[in-house]
Amino acid sequence: MQTYAIARHAYYNEGKSQRQIARELGINRRTVQKMLKHSTPPGYERVQPPLEPKLKDYKAWIDEILESDKRVHRKQKHTAKRIYDRLKEERGFTGCYTIVRTYVAKQRLKSKEMFVPLSHDPGMAQADFGEAQVKIKGNICKAHFLVMQLPFSDAVFAKAYPSENTEAFVDGHQSAFFFFGGVPKRILYDNTTLAVKKILKDGRREQTTGFIGLRCHFLFEEVFATVGRGNEKGGVENLVGFVRRNFMVPLRDFESFEALNEHLEACCKKRQLTVVRGNTNTIGQRLLTELLSPLPAVPYEACRVQSGKITSQGLVRFQNNDYSVPTTLGQQKIWIKGFVNRVVIAFEDKVIAEHPRSYSQEEIIFNPLHYLKLLEYKTGAFVQAAPLKGWNLPPVFQKVHDILYRKEGKEGRRHYIRILQFLENFSEAELKQALEQSIQLMAVTESAILHLLKRNKEGRPANLSLLSHPTVPLVHVDDPNLTSYSAHLLKARVPHTCEVRV
Repeated sequence: MQTYAIARHAYYNEGKSQRQIARELGINRRTVQKMLKHSTPPGYERVQPPLEPKLKDYKAWIDEILESDKRVHRKQKHTAKRIYDRLKEERGFTGCYTIVRTYVAKQRLKSKEMFVPLSHDPGMAQADFGEAQVKIKGNICKAHFLVMQLPFSDAVFAKAYPSENTEAFVDGHQSAFFFFGGVPKRILYDNTTLAVKKILKDGRREQTTGFIGLRCHFLFEEVFATVGRGNEKGGVENLVGFVRRNFMVPLRDFESFEALNEHLEACCKKRQLTVVRGNTNTIGQRLLTELLSPLPAVPYEACRVQSGKITSQGLVRFQNNDYSVPTTLGQQKIWIKGFVNRVVIAFEDKVIAEHPRSYSQEEIIFNPLHYLKLLEYKTGAFVQAAPLKGWNLPPVFQKVHDILYRKEGKEGRRHYIRILQFLENFSEAELKQALEQSIQLMAVTESAILHLLKRNKEGRPANLSLLSHPTVPLVHVDDPNLTSYSAHLLKARVPHTCEVRV
């Protein structure tokens, strides 16, 4: 540019000739002519398109191949090398690979899809699932996180789950609605199997039961993107990567998924302080202008419901894991509600069991209390009972068992099992205190321990003495006098004389 400025100034302002300027600057006169013609360097200018005599007759055939590739799977499209090989084999092409590759690249660049910028009205949302590695209690595992975005205000919400399933999908929606303070009017989805059971020929979607229940409760309108067109919800697609890169890097160690989700929610709130390019207000300020429907008065039960049957071992199967129920019900048909973090089992209209949710495979989750009634009658199975294995009770429990078993044998063990059943109404700490008191008072019996439990619960002192009951007659027994007994023994040792008369 400096040389351009000198040459143009010398010619137009100083009146120098092109020959003199070329000599002073040490450049060709044709270069000087170009400088005088253009105020800035124009770059290389081609007078006419390059000649491609060897490829000229084959361009239409190559264009047909590239057009037909638009209708096949992306992994089975022609490469430039494959087109070159076919040209040689089928068309007798004698040119080199480079000119074929250059032409194919130029034609594909021309056919790249273009998109129309979209605007979003208040009250619209987009939702999608993403995956990321997380560290829970020192173990690296895969997390599935739901991201929901309000494109009008750019507000975002993210929540992570151990698995991408119906209950996580539903719970994520409800959590997002509570976070935003309302329900969007419309939500755009891809064709996830959590919402769409089947895509019909006319383009309509046969929706899943869980998704229909979610819509019926929150009353939002659903919209599904065209199959294979993720760009229709590009905002949330980009946010999935944004959340992964910005909220989950570096890889922090969390105590649980609950702690991870507290971190994600804090990150989403912090982002509301940001001013996005092209706006003057923060995301949080613009969120207040969203047109959201009010939240329902009653929260939605975010779970998956299915029927089941109790096995002969008192187990119910859910998601390839077995959960125990009270054996007193027998082999009844029951209902199973699978939440994100727990499994609830109900018989008729009553909850009979609740367990923490397991995401392992072929695991058995026992509650020992469910088997105590059965063990009361089958005491022979007590020692080898699988539900009692790993039941870490305080040492005083085993001490009471040993006292009762030495005293009454099998019947004493039955009494101990009945004592364990007190845990259905009292805490482990309360029963532990009562057992320690019973040993101290040398009253290790079922009735005495129950008495101690009730008295401790009421905050009253224990009363295991009969002296405080005047209606019970007192019997006084003197200490035995062994003097007469000793005299009797002494008399028994003296020989008797016998008198014989003839």
